[in-house]
Amino acid sequence: MFAIVRTGGKQYRVAAGDSIAVEKIAGAAGDSIALDDILLAGEGDELKPVKGLTVSAEIIAQAKTEKVIVFKKRRRHNYRRKNGHRQQLTILKILGVGTEKVKAAPKKAEAPKEEAPKAEAPKAEAKAAAPKGEKKAEAPKVEKAAAPKKAEAPKKEAKPAAEKKAAAPKAEKAGKAPAKKAAAKPAAKK
Repeated sequence: MFAIVRTGGKQYRVAAGDSIAVEKIAGAAGDSIALDDILLAGEGDELKPVKGLTVSAEIIAQAKTEKVIVFKKRRRHNYRRKNGHRQQLTILKILGVGTEKVKAAPKKAEAPKEEAPKAEAPKAEAKAAAPKGEKKAEAPKVEKAAAPKKAEAPKKEAKPAAEKKAAAPKAEKAGKAPAKKAAAKPAAKK
């Protein structure tokens, strides 16, 4: 039996066992979903009514398409823009076409996940067995010596602003004309 389903604004012809790549659908790998938007269904040359019909699918992976380069240019205006785009998609495996929802087969990868918590359990028991007042026997910590700091350049002592003003009061400046330096120019030869 086949069906034409609509998802992500596109239409796909599917049958049980097919794999299709569709626009991104929320969900993780291994999740089962039902595609309810059925446009047409049939078997061989016969068409069947689509009312109440669903397509069961399993998400195989979330992936991206190949990169598409978007290059914009305006002549004689020094305008060039280059962008890339990778469309996100979901790879689906069609489990069945019909009224009943077919459940996905259990994955082999789930078994190791169950064993991992068991490995963590002995560690938790060891922590609980140790009294809270006693510290664990740990390897002695080695303290690293700090690297020697670079010698800083000596800084000149800055005079406070009040002393600078006191050294040259305005009253003294008004009484004396500033002394001009004599120009040390060689005499021109005639």
